[in-house]
Amino acid sequence: MKSSNIRTKLLTEINLIPEENLEELYNFIHYFRVGIEASKGTPEQIMQFAGCWNDMSDEMFNDLNEEIITRRQQAFLRRRSDETSFG
Repeated sequence: MKSSNIRTKLLTEINLIPEENLEELYNFIHYFRVGIEASKGTPEQIMQFAGCWNDMSDEMFNDLNEEIITRRQQAFLRRRSDETSFG
């Protein structure tokens, strides 16, 4: 789809948004326009973290890794139950 068609469709949809929801929509759109670019780090900023866990013991690293796995599983289970509920 051409960008001009998408822009027209977006403007049509925006015009249908109730007045009381416009600020929320603005914040959402603004985040995509400005926030995403601002949140990206430069390669130099990202590389500052390279090797930052070199002095971490294997035991501590394994504990951290297990914690990450557990939290991801819990988050996924909550998300799946939210997606399947029709409240």
